[in-house]
Amino acid sequence: MAPALTPRDLSGARVAVVGATGALGALVVAELERRGARLVVVGRDGDRLAALGTGVPVVADLGDATAGDAVAAAAREHLGGLDGLVNAAGVVAFGPLVDTPDEVVEELFLTNVVGPLFLLRRLLPLLEESQGFVLHLSAVVAERPMPGMAAYSASKAALSAVATALRTELRRSRVTVVDVRPPHTETGLADRPLSGTAPRLPEGLAPADVARRVVDALAAGETDVAAGDFG
Repeated sequence: MAPALTPRDLSGARVAVVGATGALGALVVAELERRGARLVVVGRDGDRLAALGTGVPVVADLGDATAGDAVAAAAREHLGGLDGLVNAAGVVAFGPLVDTPDEVVEELFLTNVVGPLFLLRRLLPLLEESQGFVLHLSAVVAERPMPGMAAYSASKAALSAVATALRTELRRSRVTVVDVRPPHTETGLADRPLSGTAPRLPEGLAPADVARRVVDALAAGETDVAAGDFG
């Protein structure tokens, strides 16, 4: 029998969203704001963060190990702490592994795995104080790795492994760890790969529907949302 879910009231919750200016991240920001969350919005472009029109902006690159320090400082100064972290940042690459440049493999893992680990090391003390939550947006390829996407699939599977490990590691601290692995979504990310060309993909889900499902999972207390859990 699955464990009972513990719903979470997002009204007034202090949440940092990393990748806040991305196609999906911006919609998650809007959905959290609609439900009353108080936000820190994190991205690499200050103008695009300002255009969101909400939240405390923090200009930072996820690949910079000190990005989490800036997010933690902003959360403490402006919100008095932090109740949640949503990591909606990510990059993709396509093509046979033998044709994938070394620097692309490195960037995939820096943005999709190493950067989130850097971030968590610095934000977990705040989340432990509030008994808050961490939500990672992984991808369906974490469950079903795809040919022509070996390095990308591996990076997303690694991110899901982080969530699985931390779910037990942080149980005593009562920090909830949420892993969300949506199917292909029409964010335009596939049109902006680090290298290669996207294969023919089936029509993806609407980003607004995925963002709503992500925040619904937070509100409902879900911790594992597989690709098959999206309607």
